[in-house]
Amino acid sequence: MINASLRSLVRRRAHNACEYCGLAEEHSPIAALQVDHIQSRKHGGTDDSENLALACIDCNLSKGSNIAGIDPTTGTMCELFHPRRQQWDDHFEWRGIQIVGKTKIGRTTVEVLRMNSEEQLQLRMAIKP
Repeated sequence: MINASLRSLVRRRAHNACEYCGLAEEHSPIAALQVDHIQSRKHGGTDDSENLALACIDCNLSKGSNIAGIDPTTGTMCELFHPRRQQWDDHFEWRGIQIVGKTKIGRTTVEVLRMNSEEQLQLRMAIKP
């Protein structure tokens, strides 16, 4: 179980924003952001802070226990983005309100986490000035 001080560390480190899609907690309409196991316990992940990320409910539910997916461009298996080991800007970029994968890891993560679902795009349109 993740204790309160560890949850607080994860939130501070992420500046209260989803480490996958960037949604700030203040704009999360359904639920507070959640502490996600980057590598799920099911796949041997631990409660160590280096295996934890802050995630919005949409990214967290879409990711589930997945640690990999299929790259939509190459059709090959690929690991998902790891917020502790990789830099967001190396794998993703913004094109308007859409998040676009710049690499195999980015494309795969965008697909598996459904980062450009209709709900996500509508939310981004509502919060972007």
